[in-house]
Amino acid sequence: MENKTCFHCGDDCGSHPITFQEKSFCCNGCKTVFEIFNENDLTCYYDLQNAPGAVPKEIEGKYDFLSQDSIIEKLTEFRSDTAEVATLYIPHIHCSSCIWILENLNKLDANISSSQVNFGKKTVRVTYNPEATNLKSIVLLLSSIGYEPYISLDDFSSVKNHINRSLIYKLGVASFGFGNIMFLSFPEYFELNEFWLEQYKHVFRWLMFAMSIPIVFYSAQDYFISAYKGLKAKLLNIDVPIALGVSVLFIRSTVEIIFDLGSGFFDSLAGLIFFLLVGKFFQQKTYDFLSFERDYKSYFPIAITKIGKNGEESSIQVYNIEKGDRILIRNEELIPVDGILINGKGKIDYSFVTGESQTVSKKSGDKLFAGGKQTSGVIELEALKSVEQSYLTQLWSNDVFNKNKEDGFATITNKVSKHFTIAILSIALVATTFWLITDASKAMNVFTAVLIIACPCAIALSAPFTFGNLLRIFGKLKFYVKNASVLEKLAQIDTVIFDKTGTITSNKSSNAIYDGELLSDNESLVLKNSLRGSNHPLSRSLYNILDEHNIVTLDTFEEHIGKGIEAKHNDINLKIGSASFVGNTQEAAVLNTTVHISSNNVYKGKYTFYNSYRKGVSKLFNKLKKQFDLVILSGDNEGERENLKKLLPAKTKLIFNQKPEDKLDFIKYHQSEGAKVLMIGDGLNDAGALAQSDVGIAISEDVNVFSPACDAILDASKFKELYAYIKASKSAIKIIKWSFVLSFIYNVVGLYFAVTGQLAPVVAAILMPLSSISIVVFTTVFTNLLGRKLK
Repeated sequence: MENKTCFHCGDDCGSHPITFQEKSFCCNGCKTVFEIFNENDLTCYYDLQNAPGAVPKEIEGKYDFLSQDSIIEKLTEFRSDTAEVATLYIPHIHCSSCIWILENLNKLDANISSSQVNFGKKTVRVTYNPEATNLKSIVLLLSSIGYEPYISLDDFSSVKNHINRSLIYKLGVASFGFGNIMFLSFPEYFELNEFWLEQYKHVFRWLMFAMSIPIVFYSAQDYFISAYKGLKAKLLNIDVPIALGVSVLFIRSTVEIIFDLGSGFFDSLAGLIFFLLVGKFFQQKTYDFLSFERDYKSYFPIAITKIGKNGEESSIQVYNIEKGDRILIRNEELIPVDGILINGKGKIDYSFVTGESQTVSKKSGDKLFAGGKQTSGVIELEALKSVEQSYLTQLWSNDVFNKNKEDGFATITNKVSKHFTIAILSIALVATTFWLITDASKAMNVFTAVLIIACPCAIALSAPFTFGNLLRIFGKLKFYVKNASVLEKLAQIDTVIFDKTGTITSNKSSNAIYDGELLSDNESLVLKNSLRGSNHPLSRSLYNILDEHNIVTLDTFEEHIGKGIEAKHNDINLKIGSASFVGNTQEAAVLNTTVHISSNNVYKGKYTFYNSYRKGVSKLFNKLKKQFDLVILSGDNEGERENLKKLLPAKTKLIFNQKPEDKLDFIKYHQSEGAKVLMIGDGLNDAGALAQSDVGIAISEDVNVFSPACDAILDASKFKELYAYIKASKSAIKIIKWSFVLSFIYNVVGLYFAVTGQLAPVVAAILMPLSSISIVVFTTVFTNLLGRKLK
């Protein structure tokens, strides 16, 4: 049988090729990868000589150190018998195709359960089964498909920013070549007729050609690679016109010197690439300077309960936790740091870390990892190290909890850039055709200048810089937003839904009166310790109201969301919650919020709460009513209806006796009717509603309300400023639109000079990065002015 070439890797298939879709493959691995990559019609640029699964010879043995347990411990964020999580820095992540491949690693290795890419940081977070594979195998797999990780234990331990030295090297090569080519071009500029210059002009031209080769094929390679990958993925990205312009200049110049038609455009070519790289360098520096992620994490509003040496409990922010601190973790709270379990029975849900919702039982002395959630009562642990805010934010941003919320504005920006590129290519072709007919000597300059001057980089930068700077400003004002897309969605909402207890009411100033049979000392002890383990607003309020009691470890603890708590200690089995939950079927309709208690299935009595509303609630609702539909969606009874009618605007809908699933269904129904819903809740009972809403905001008082279900966390002291934050998000959209207008004006003016042949390519190359930087300055200045109005 005739030998054939592998469609995937290019190797000789030999006499027994595998045939698939009328194509030949040299092995089943090549065929399998082709099937995977062809699934979404997306492919990515990588070394085709290395089929996935076949480790390149140059890295054989390079990663043997990843077999050492001490090193794996440093490189992994989480380790258990069934799951390990590691974040690897991948310098070669460039486009959406790269993201698709890296987030589908489980199709290459079934032992990888998930992989999540952070495009901005060029990292991939991999969760895998250590019983079937290991970190070394993961790294070798990545290397085999052209995504070799950069691993430095120093970088991982100190969380340093990775320096893009490649860009600096390319800029250095372009700078050297540009300077020398300009120097060699001086005789051509001044049209000198000196004998020796005329005699050696061909030598100068070939030297310019030689110096342009490393500039084009090394310094400019990123533009070609990006354009190639975009076209492979059937996408017209912003590097396509740049790569086309560079190619045309180089080919045209080479033809001129070969046939002695002139000196070509090597000076313009070198200047173009040099100034493009300078622009990219300054954009990168500007972005690093304005990096909003670095800023808002330091203000992250998660608090935790610290236990002092004398047993006193105090609330501290998690980034103040130090090694050796003893901290209290309540039911449904996240563990913010790695620690050793001291007291209590741990039943830890690590789904926030691994994506697998299986609980793990832990006993005193066991190690607990950050990101786990305690699901059965209260525990105490000793911190092994301080918290890293970036880790908690990474949990918050995990796609596992954000599957249905799409980044709408990024899609709009991409669409604008795509149509922009098509329009520019069309203008370039029409203008070039015109000048080929009118004056062929200007055609090439016109074609190149049009492609360069109209780069849509400025458009692509508008949204991330505007929203990024606003995220930073909001963070300083105690409004902590997950990511930029949330701000865009916040600007679009038309319906605002509030929970009542713990949201528009304050837990700190609530009063409660007990009515019923007096509890025994042992029952009071169990009641106090049961409330200590719960994060529900009513539990926290009642816990603060009751007298102090000894701290004991409960035998059992179970919290039924939306119903109540069931706990047992020695011979006392206590139920705390709604009347139906504790078994009081004869309870008459009560208009106030109540918490009922039964002991050993005998009804004891109830605590009746009298709410205290947050300052500024009435003014906030009156501001919101002008633009939004307002709803109070509460799980409590109707006892506060009359008070709320007096406090809130007349058109506010008041809906009571709502279970958590009722709130979710209510929001889902209104969304099906076209509503854009903002939900504000306390983060526990409202988790489903927060996740279902277009934007979910959790109110933070003085407890750990961290929840991946929410999109933002608002400090309770800033509750009255909610309208100002929504208004600022709408203003950010206006800033982006104005930046689009400025970019459009710039491009129209630049295109006029380019199309009419009055703009040299090298001048266009200088102006293009300046336009991008000017957009960054514009959006930054105006968002800062917007931030001053909020203070």
